[in-house]
Amino acid sequence: MAVGITRRGAMKALAATTAIGALGAPTIARAADPTMVTVVKIIGVPWFNLLDQGLTAAGKDLNITTSMIGPAHVDPAQQVGEVEDLIARKVDVIGVVPLDVKVLSPVLKRAQDAGIIVITQEGPNQDNRTWDVEMIDSKLFGETQIKALAEEMGEEGEYIILVGTLTTPLHNAWADAATAYQLANYPKMKLATSRFPGADEVDTSEQVAREALQAYPDLRGIVAFGSNGPIGCGNVIRQRHLQKKVAIVGTAIPSQVQSLLMAGAVRKAFLWSPKDAGYAMVAVANLTLKKAKFETGMDIPGLGKANVDVDKRIISLNRIITVDKANVAQLAASGL
Repeated sequence: MAVGITRRGAMKALAATTAIGALGAPTIARAADPTMVTVVKIIGVPWFNLLDQGLTAAGKDLNITTSMIGPAHVDPAQQVGEVEDLIARKVDVIGVVPLDVKVLSPVLKRAQDAGIIVITQEGPNQDNRTWDVEMIDSKLFGETQIKALAEEMGEEGEYIILVGTLTTPLHNAWADAATAYQLANYPKMKLATSRFPGADEVDTSEQVAREALQAYPDLRGIVAFGSNGPIGCGNVIRQRHLQKKVAIVGTAIPSQVQSLLMAGAVRKAFLWSPKDAGYAMVAVANLTLKKAKFETGMDIPGLGKANVDVDKRIISLNRIITVDKANVAQLAASGL
C-alpha cells in the first residue's frame, strides 16, 4: 500500500511540473513571473497614473508582474507601512518614489536584508537601495526653471518656491539649485520667504497661492516643484485675473496644465515623461534580477543608453521636456 501511495504522489508531482506536447515530449512549466510593487508619493494623481502606465508596459514586455500603491495624501509614515507590508508579502522588487529619505531608510534596510531588490526614482540620496533611476540632471532641472521664471519676471521682483514636502528629496534639490542660481545671476530678484510645502496637491497649492498673494503684495513670480503645484497656483492666478502681474513656472503634465498655459496663468512647464520613468524602474529591476553588469553607455531597454555611477548606485538619463503654448497641445495629444 505504501508503495502505491508513493507512486501516485510521484505521478502528481510529475504532472505538476511537466506537460506533454503534441509530439509527446515533456515541457518544463515556466516559473511564476517576479513581482514588483512600486510605492509612490501619492496615489490617484495624473503624474503617478502616467508612471503606472510605464510600470505596466515594462512589466508586460519584460515578464514582471507590476503594481503601484501609495498614500491617499502625502504622508511619509504611510509609505513606511506600505513597504513593511511588501516585505511581509515577500515580493521580489520594491520600487519607491520617496517622500522622506530618512524616514524610509530603516524599512528599506529591512527589505534589503530580506533579499528584496529596492529601486528608487527621485531618490538619489536615499540610503538602502539597490539602484536609483533618474530621468534628468537635478541641478540643471532647477536652474532651467529659475531661468525661465527670471525671463518672465524681467529678472527682478519677489518670488516664492513650492515643493511637495520639505523632505521630498528631489524637489528640495531643485529648489536649492534654483535659489543658488538666482542669487548668483539675478541680483534684482528676491526669494520672498522660505519655500512652501504643498505642491503635490492642487487644493494645498491653491491655499498657498492665496496666502502668499495676501502676505506678499509685491509678489511677481512662483516656481512650483511638484506636478500639482503649477495647477493650484495657476487656478488662483486665473481666477483673480493676475496673469500679467504674476508669472508661474513649474513641473507639470502637459494635458493637465494646457488650459492654464493657453490662458497665460502658467507661463512654462517642465517635466520628464513619467511613463518613461516607470518603464525605466522596471527595466533596471529586470537587469538586476538577471545580474547584469551596470556601466555607463549600457542600454536600458526601451530608453537607450544611460550614465551609471556605480559608487552612488545611480542610473541616469537626461530627458528634460519644456512645455509652452507652442507645443502643449502636441505633447498632450501624445499621451503626456
